Amino acid sequence: MSACLTVLSRNWCHLCDDMIDELLALAVSADVRVEIEDVDASETLEQRWGEYVPVLLDASGHELCHYHLDTREVRAYLAGFPLESAD
Repeated sequence: MSACLTVLSRNWCHLCDDMIDELLALAVSADVRVEIEDVDASETLEQRWGEYVPVLLDASGHELCHYHLDTREVRAYLAGFPLESAD
């Protein structure tokens, strides 16, 4: 099973674009699936996260970082994630 990370983002947000670009580069080498959710498309997400975006969440919805990609935090999370078996 590979890891899945979710970026809460919005259009026209340069910090969001930066985080996504950096995360996608990291994801390729780490076999991580990245999902991007637009907070403006969901009233619930907008109410919860508002101007706090971009936010990077792990598979359980726990915040790994916000505003800027914390590569160290992401790598630490991924180090504890089980590798996908080749079976």
